[in-house]
Amino acid sequence: MPNGLITYQEILSQPEAWEAALKMLKAERTTGEAIDPARQYEQIMYTGCGSSYYLALAAAALTQALTGRSCRAFPASELWLYPASAYTASKTLLVAASRSGETTETLRACQAFLSDRRGDLLTLSCYGEMPLAKLGTFNLVFPSGQESSVAQTRALSTLYLATVALACLWSGRLDLFDALARLPEAGRRILAQALPLAKEIGPDASLERFYWLGSGPRYGLACELSLKMKEMSLSHSEPFHFMEFRHGPKSMVTPASLVIGLRSTANRSSESAVLEEMKGMGGRTLELAEADAPFQFKTGLDEAIQNVLYLPVGQLIAFERARSKGLDPDRPTNLDSVVKLS
Repeated sequence: MPNGLITYQEILSQPEAWEAALKMLKAERTTGEAIDPARQYEQIMYTGCGSSYYLALAAAALTQALTGRSCRAFPASELWLYPASAYTASKTLLVAASRSGETTETLRACQAFLSDRRGDLLTLSCYGEMPLAKLGTFNLVFPSGQESSVAQTRALSTLYLATVALACLWSGRLDLFDALARLPEAGRRILAQALPLAKEIGPDASLERFYWLGSGPRYGLACELSLKMKEMSLSHSEPFHFMEFRHGPKSMVTPASLVIGLRSTANRSSESAVLEEMKGMGGRTLELAEADAPFQFKTGLDEAIQNVLYLPVGQLIAFERARSKGLDPDRPTNLDSVVKLS
């Protein structure tokens, strides 16, 4: 089997996984609406490990923006080992995401949360037979996100899409919830559009550093795509908020740098200006956005629900970078698909 074939197939199959997940969420809509955090909880906490923690960052930002309810994100290990720095005395909804459903830190954080009677637990995972899927007050399982690779791609985007759908329900934005059905077709088109771009950027040996910029709900996604670049290709890669990149990190920009912007529509002028400044300093840039960018989604969808589309583009770039370096994306160096502690 050629190196990376499993990961490649999992990246390309994401639209089908999203379709299945959205079908399930539509069937479970009553359950999602019944959770109703705006009435039942003082705060919403998202948690996970690795990719799932970056999902938590993105989900917390979007959920707070849509619902107006206080939302935060923490690595599961922080909730487990340092709960006093995370929780308040308020009743909390803890949303725990895990591809495998058996990551030790996530399980221990959830068990401690329940033991301390801090509130209710909602779990999101891909394997219904695993411990996490049986632990929550509410448990949602998305088999379409299951994957064999070590580096998360299909699972991450599917679980993230579930948090977007829940945020739409919790905010009463049923128009956005219904519009999610258009994402799979948009995803197929964007994957086709991204394939030649990734084959151009990935093998470019003149690039030595990758910087991923994203703000608001896109910062967590920038972190995730930076992680994919590290995991798959062992490349120097870092994520930053757009405007924060000017405050020191820009000193690292050289002609061997690629600064990739996950640009918003609402703050186009401010974020594009950062990329232009980096270009003026000799760096190379790639701007991804709904419109008015070198790489455009052109979906017509509300900005709140289209962010998942950034993920396949960045995943393919990381994949092609790994292949060009003779690495096997299916078997990242020093990594296991699940971290289990004794």
